[in-house]
Amino acid sequence: MDRRYFLIGSAAATAVATMSGTALAKGGDASLPPKNLVFTNDNAGIWEAKKGSHVPKIEVTGTKITISTKHGQSDDHYIVRHTLLLADGTVVGSTTFTPESKPISEYELPSNYKGSIFATSFCNRHDLWLNEATI
Repeated sequence: MDRRYFLIGSAAATAVATMSGTALAKGGDASLPPKNLVFTNDNAGIWEAKKGSHVPKIEVTGTKITISTKHGQSDDHYIVRHTLLLADGTVVGSTTFTPESKPISEYELPSNYKGSIFATSFCNRHDLWLNEATI
């Protein structure tokens, strides 16, 4: 049951992050997402010292997207999940990791996709991190 709540919470936070990024791009309400809910390289909030090892890196090779998080993995502290979304909130894919996994995931974009993509990286200790790239 705990895993189900975690997945639901992760999906909700990802949706909020995506919607608020779109709203901000259109001149919308800058108060979303609330402070210290979703972290970025430019807004690391309470985790400023952690951004180097938590912000997901996005690599684009044609339609192939690779997300990696430069983060050590141990039983008590690890990257739990990556998710890749399109600008409209469509989930391209997600990968769940174990403490033994390397936090690297690969996804294929829809053919001819142009626009923003959003990558999330969720750490079991340091919350949800977001990065954006434009295709």
